[in-house]
Amino acid sequence: MKYRPSRRTRRVAIGAAVVLALAGMNGPALIGFASEQYHQYKINQPEYKAANGHWDVVDVPPEYKINTIHAALLHTGKVLLVAGSGNNAKNFAAKSFRTVLWDPVKNTFENIPTPKDLFCSGHTQLPDGKLLVAGGTQRYEKLGGDVKKAGGLMIVYNESPDAPKTFPAGTLFTGKQNGKTFVSKDPVVVPRAKKKADPKTGKVTVTHSEARVYVEALKEGRQYSTGAQDNYRIHGLTGADARNFYGIAQKLSFDKKDFQGIKDSFEFDPVAERYLPVDPMNEARWYPTLTSLEDGKVLSTSGLDEIGQVVPGKQEIYDPKTKKWTYLPKQRFFPTYPTLFLTDKGRLLYTGSNAGYGPDNIGRTPGIWDLKTNKFQVIPGMSDPDVLETSMSVLLPPAQDQRYMVLGGGGVGEDPKATDKTRLVDLHAAQPRFKDGPPLYAKARYPSSVILPDDTVLTTNGSGDYRGRSDSNILKAELYDPKANTSRPVADPLVGRNYHSGALLLPDGRVMTFGSDSLFADKDNTKPGVFQQQIDIWTPPYLYRDSRPELTDPGPKTVQLGGTATYRTKHASAIKKMRLMRPGSFTHVTNIEQRSIALGFKATKDGVTVTLPKDPTLVPPGWYMLNAVDDQGTPSKAVWVKVPTATKAQLKGLGLN
Repeated sequence: MKYRPSRRTRRVAIGAAVVLALAGMNGPALIGFASEQYHQYKINQPEYKAANGHWDVVDVPPEYKINTIHAALLHTGKVLLVAGSGNNAKNFAAKSFRTVLWDPVKNTFENIPTPKDLFCSGHTQLPDGKLLVAGGTQRYEKLGGDVKKAGGLMIVYNESPDAPKTFPAGTLFTGKQNGKTFVSKDPVVVPRAKKKADPKTGKVTVTHSEARVYVEALKEGRQYSTGAQDNYRIHGLTGADARNFYGIAQKLSFDKKDFQGIKDSFEFDPVAERYLPVDPMNEARWYPTLTSLEDGKVLSTSGLDEIGQVVPGKQEIYDPKTKKWTYLPKQRFFPTYPTLFLTDKGRLLYTGSNAGYGPDNIGRTPGIWDLKTNKFQVIPGMSDPDVLETSMSVLLPPAQDQRYMVLGGGGVGEDPKATDKTRLVDLHAAQPRFKDGPPLYAKARYPSSVILPDDTVLTTNGSGDYRGRSDSNILKAELYDPKANTSRPVADPLVGRNYHSGALLLPDGRVMTFGSDSLFADKDNTKPGVFQQQIDIWTPPYLYRDSRPELTDPGPKTVQLGGTATYRTKHASAIKKMRLMRPGSFTHVTNIEQRSIALGFKATKDGVTVTLPKDPTLVPPGWYMLNAVDDQGTPSKAVWVKVPTATKAQLKGLGLN
């Protein structure tokens, strides 16, 4: 049927044509206005939408607009939007921490009480559908010129094997040599000392324990700083305690103070719609990465600790059954928010993508990490290896192929360098090696990539410089086809998005984008930036087609690894693919949750029977979106499926326990 424009569209087109005709007489302003009128007319044409998709703005009531830093899709179909203090020091001081739950179908919103500042935490999907959120902000950074009180790290020692001891916030420490007094800003628990007897001699040795806490001078002024190590007595202690407990600190100064992390952990329950506290991590972490493992446990990696230093290679595992954290026996250093994917054989791929903090010469080389042995196999061939910070990494669909892509990136810290390189690696190759793919639409830090059910990848936005500096936001988007190894442009985004932005696939096949935290709002870098609170929706080209498959009679909600399930559909003969999509959990250019798994299937007269893979490293336990894709590449709306944790026998049979 031939498209006939509406009366309103015809008016817009005629108006644009008239303005264009007058532009020659009325100068550049009218030309710019006419160009925008024509652009709006063009992008709203059915033919354009069918080829490039379309962007729309989500209507968010003012009381629910927040600085979205983290976003995760839940198995209820709702999206958890987490700001915490939202990179706003005033909110932090006021203990104003925000979380909003958004229902994309009804476009309704709900404020969720937020127990701690979850700004810059880590998060990942758990086997039962809850979202694990760990870490966050204990203290905001202070630049050198803003530091009013001398401060730094105090190590508290315990020489007694009898019992641990807790020192509350406000504990005073006075140097034995310098005589200066400092106060702890947070509570600290010092474990009991370790006592060990020699089996041959019976001689008992005691090894002290220690804990770390941030301290500040009681008063402002340069005279309260220190320049050398000192031993500090702890106020309020007498007798044996005064001998067994003491502090040691190096320089306590006016140096820049970085952000500091917290140990707190929570599970967000999508059904009860609230945060549930669980045991805290052993290490405080700000900017950590949480990676779901094949047995349902979670690895927590890197982050800034309680004194603002990168956690020195101490990784830990969360067990959702016991709600406890335990250290890995061996250490390995990574910069903050390292991108670590679960791969086949239970190993982890570190692509080199990261965000934020860490030296420029340690822990930045891509490779395959074996958690059991702590061995690290370097993967060569990465182009522009010095600009991997703020790059995006994706497990390309289908996940069985074990091909990964790294997109864009920038220099370490505030380095202005950026790259338009995309790099590909095939882990099934005899000797895995990165090679370049098609260039990205621009040199981009902070691009956001989303896997779609039709086996393409949408990448959008980013900026050419650190946090959009010098008006460098990129208003472009593209679709990458892994099979053809080609990219093509699609509809331009509505707003710029850089630092603290992201994107998620929704169950209906659309994509949401959120956030952006520009440092400045002008080309000359004189006007402070404002956080972008707008949420946008991109409707892909495949949703502008005449027909769409539908799974009308959902099969079982739970399907075992290697198991089958049957779904009723009127479009069985047209279905060409079945895809199992893990819901995303996005923050800081990191979304290691998302993956698309090809399912074996058999079409019948009025239905389709799918078969899940047996490998839990390919299908980690949890909730997934099941999509049928027809011969035109159009996916159905998703049906939610729960894949339970593999049994010990299954893990042993695959050599994974």
